[in-house]
Amino acid sequence: MPQPLQLFGTDGIRGRAGVYPLTPETVLRLGQAVAEVFANQQGSIDEPTLSDRFNRDWPTVVIGKDTRQSCDMLEAAIAAGLNSRGVDVRLVGVIPTPAVAMLTKEINANFGIVISASHNPFHDNGIKFFGPDGYKLPDEMEAAIEARLVSEESFGEIGKIGRTAPMENAVDRYVHFVCEGVEDHLADGLKIALDTANGASFETSEAILKHLGAEVVTFHNRPNGVNINEECGCTHGEVIEELVRETGADVGISHDGDADRVLLADETGSVLDGDELMAIAGVDLIAQGRLAKDTVVATIMSNGGLEEALEKVGGKVVRTGVGDRSVVAEMRRDGLNFGGEQSGHLIFRDFNTTGDGIVAAVQFLRIMKRREQPLSELRKLMTKFPQAQRNIRVREKLPIEELKVASDLITETEATLGSAGRTLVRYSGTEPLLRLLIEGKDSDYIEKQADLIAAAIKAQIGE
Repeated sequence: MPQPLQLFGTDGIRGRAGVYPLTPETVLRLGQAVAEVFANQQGSIDEPTLSDRFNRDWPTVVIGKDTRQSCDMLEAAIAAGLNSRGVDVRLVGVIPTPAVAMLTKEINANFGIVISASHNPFHDNGIKFFGPDGYKLPDEMEAAIEARLVSEESFGEIGKIGRTAPMENAVDRYVHFVCEGVEDHLADGLKIALDTANGASFETSEAILKHLGAEVVTFHNRPNGVNINEECGCTHGEVIEELVRETGADVGISHDGDADRVLLADETGSVLDGDELMAIAGVDLIAQGRLAKDTVVATIMSNGGLEEALEKVGGKVVRTGVGDRSVVAEMRRDGLNFGGEQSGHLIFRDFNTTGDGIVAAVQFLRIMKRREQPLSELRKLMTKFPQAQRNIRVREKLPIEELKVASDLITETEATLGSAGRTLVRYSGTEPLLRLLIEGKDSDYIEKQADLIAAAIKAQIGE
């Protein structure tokens, strides 16, 4: 069995900036390691082999980042590591994660790098990679990079040194990329409340929506290095709800720090989560004959009401493990074109290779216009099953079976729910959290059991 990765989680390497592994020294070595792995790798990513692409004169890498203050330090460190191995670096500055995926593919770069901790607070940061095809790296590539990074073997001399330079008009190129995929004047007459989480989309999303004809009232678009995701963005749904009510907007759009997620609020100021959005898009794509194999890819965390909504129109749901990488991997494996997560990672694969918050938002504006219905009506396509969720901060990640009291309660809960519900317990791949989800038809019962299980977990391994 392959050894579990210690540094790479569900979305790259993530942790507190300035603390191992996100120190300048380690990140410089990471740049050297990823350059060496890409140079030596044979055929792990489609057409052509990585070594063929990498060994051309002056291989090139795209690096983008979000707005947190530690990004400059990490950007400089990894760029230096890449330069020292003969790799040219193109800096695209502050830009959404999906823009890096797009630009990597567009300029035929060898790979792309994003410096971001997504929805995490400013003191955290992270590094994730895209292959030359715009998709996140497969597990075996990440394992090879990590093995080279932590090995004690030094990096030998190389005959050339790369250079670092900015890429001109990167923001404009991404704005054009999103807008060219939809009809002009799509959002004419719409008033949109926009929350950019003081993050990577603070320029791009407003520009895209205005280009499409919307009246945009933008909030949390003044990043200062430490206010990213601070009481704003799509992890704080109550904020966009209130902004919609205050502004009288027709729809609210909220991103996370790197804008690969989206949360929408209807005109009444009520948010729709990723499951509701997947139901709306899935049903609409089926009606247009554009949903590949009439199948939506979702994760084990998605609400059972999503399956029920799609089954009514002849569709189905395929479930994967947690993380948009798992969703995209399944989509690619089976030739599917739409999927996502309850958290708001939505992948419209006909438009981009990864979760893209503004691409997703624009697709829902299209659905609203085509069906001539507001989100408050469209959301009626799905009836949610009651769910109880708890995020428990932990000091260590013991195997679930070693959480004796909690395990007994979980077994008892599963027996009571039977086929009418489910219980999921897993550790976060990016934070010191244990995530608990119980789904069933009796909301009082599942809330009570969630509290009991959470209390047992806290008593044994809680911070």
